[in-house]
Amino acid sequence: MDTAAQAGRRGSSEVRAEGLMRGACAALATASALLMGLDTQTETVLLIRKKATVKDVHALWVLTAAVGAAAGYHLLHLLRCLYLGRFAHNPCRNSRALAWAFLLLDKGCAYVTFAATVAAAQACLIALDGAQALQWNKVCNIFTRFCQQVAGSLVCGGLAAAGTALLSALSARNLFRLYPSLSRPRPHPHRSSSTK
Repeated sequence: MDTAAQAGRRGSSEVRAEGLMRGACAALATASALLMGLDTQTETVLLIRKKATVKDVHALWVLTAAVGAAAGYHLLHLLRCLYLGRFAHNPCRNSRALAWAFLLLDKGCAYVTFAATVAAAQACLIALDGAQALQWNKVCNIFTRFCQQVAGSLVCGGLAAAGTALLSALSARNLFRLYPSLSRPRPHPHRSSSTK
């Protein structure tokens, strides 16, 4: 009974830790999506009013959609962790199919968030430094506040991607815990301990 109580405490602390990580990832992804999606700035350039929005650069728009979807995904998993934290028996703990699904979804979320963040960062570097060979001017000299807010969003998106990668490692650990260990010798089913 002592080992069952220890396993139950360990299981609930793991669910709590996963819930905290999912909450942090959801908060970072939400902050990234809001910083990026609500970012606009209007400036006068050569007597013409120009407005910079996230839709002007497709990579920024893709990042906004990707981190918004990641925030929703982490929020759903956070609710799952809160629900499972209230019960001693975790119905997902013995299901290999659910463990595989969670692992693949976590990995997919990590890859999409990371790829969108890196693509948006590359587009932002062109806006920051320009591209002289293509005669593209530096945009961040004109829209300074817009670029600063995008930089903050990129930092939040990168942290959300890193947190999601850690969560996918946790999902892999939970999955492979369901498979029997190959290092432990298994007793032969037809031999008993009394016959040798």
